[in-house]
Amino acid sequence: MTKLLLCGCAGKMGAAVRNIVNERRDCKIVAGVDRAPAEPGFSLYQDIGAVTEPVDVVVDFSHPSALEPILRYCKANQSAAVLCTTGYSPEQVQAVESAARELPVFYSRNMSLGINLLMELAKTTSSVLGQDFDVEIVEAHHNQKIDAPSGTALMLADAVNSTRENGMKYTYDRHSQRKKREPAELGIHSIRGGTIVGEHQVIFAGQHEVITLSHSAQSKELFAVGAVNAAVFMAGKGPGLYDMGDLVREGI
Repeated sequence: MTKLLLCGCAGKMGAAVRNIVNERRDCKIVAGVDRAPAEPGFSLYQDIGAVTEPVDVVVDFSHPSALEPILRYCKANQSAAVLCTTGYSPEQVQAVESAARELPVFYSRNMSLGINLLMELAKTTSSVLGQDFDVEIVEAHHNQKIDAPSGTALMLADAVNSTRENGMKYTYDRHSQRKKREPAELGIHSIRGGTIVGEHQVIFAGQHEVITLSHSAQSKELFAVGAVNAAVFMAGKGPGLYDMGDLVREGI
């Protein structure tokens, strides 16, 4: 039985994770961390440093500002971390990579199997089509999402960029520019509205033809399922940086 500590347990994703765990027998949430009041059915703390229950894996769906105390807690308690929060700064990503030298850390900007398949398809498509095709990424999310572009859009951009010797320039805004599109540009565009769970398109535009790869999330539950699968997968793992690719190769 994998013992989980859920950070952000009072939020929407926290509720989705709780529902998924309640349907499983291989894991259990023993405590939660959130500043918002809640009655989750397990011990609730405002500060992760105050948690007393033994924990195998920390699952985080909270806020980027919680990263440092989470990593500190995991180091002190020899717990694995599954980091599902988006919006990390480049410095925070470096902190995650550094922590993975001492801890088992699972980090993915999107916990959906379908999105990770889309990433692989985007890499293959970019490699086949080459630099004669311009690449644009469009992402859409609900009106409560704070960060833009989404972490998933950046993950897709990085995947395409890796096939082009990491020489592409990410362009987020063109309204202040009056010039033609540069060949090495990779446009990333964000839409926020309503209750859109998450939609991503990778557009390859060439001469007289356009190829579009897309993924549409219908429910937050799919991200919760991915996070719980990752948590069970991480129990007992050694130090290192893990992602969805590792989980997929295990056939989970």
